[in-house]
Amino acid sequence: MAPDEAIGPQTRVQSRIPRDRGIPVYPDHLALSLGNHKIHYLFEDGKEMAEEYNLKTGQLPVFMRKDTLSSFQWRIRNLPYPKEVYSVSVEKEQRCCVVRTTNKKYYKKFSIPDLDRYQLPLDAAALSFTHANNTLIITYQKPKEILAAEKQLQKELKMIKAANNEDCNCKTQ
Repeated sequence: MAPDEAIGPQTRVQSRIPRDRGIPVYPDHLALSLGNHKIHYLFEDGKEMAEEYNLKTGQLPVFMRKDTLSSFQWRIRNLPYPKEVYSVSVEKEQRCCVVRTTNKKYYKKFSIPDLDRYQLPLDAAALSFTHANNTLIITYQKPKEILAAEKQLQKELKMIKAANNEDCNCKTQ
């Protein structure tokens, strides 16, 4: 489909996205659902990407990591579907977690670099999720090896003497 072809009734998409940065050439699908604007991109190398914007705020679903003492935690905002629609699983071969919806409206893969750093396997039993206030909260319980390493790091940090800002010989300041 060419960028200027009609995608739906009285909807046309013109691409003004530069081709030189590996950014999609044009959105090849446009859909409106539940107050969201979904654009499906097709890259020149054959890869695809879907983005869903909130029509009121114009924002994408925000994906951020926020850890607790005992777990790794991710929050994905602007996801309006009920909890029953979501599925969160572990892909052991690809060493990542996958978030899917049964209605095929959202899909995301993400890795856990901490587990890669310690060369630890992913455990599906450590993964859980909940949904509240249009936010999907994904929790992965930290393995005992990481808890022990973090405890040791905190001990070492407490033994380091803090330097005054004036004594700092930082070349970037």
